Amino acid sequence: MTDVNLPPSSKTVLALLDEGGAMTHKEIVKKSNLAPRTVRYALKKLKENQLIIEKFNFRDARQIIYQNREQQLVTA
Repeated sequence: MTDVNLPPSSKTVLALLDEGGAMTHKEIVKKSNLAPRTVRYALKKLKENQLIIEKFNFRDARQIIYQNREQQLVTA
């Protein structure tokens, strides 16, 4: 992980994405036990710092899949 000043919630979400791979917002909320609003803020901060990417969910077009940018480079 880079030396970016992130809130604790963002660090928690990034660690979850590191361990569990790509997840939807709903899955992150469930696994992190954080409030949905907190997860949205954490994802926003991670996206601003270019630490995660958003992918289209082909199974459910209403949802976005979030993935750690470093994991995406490894799997590509």
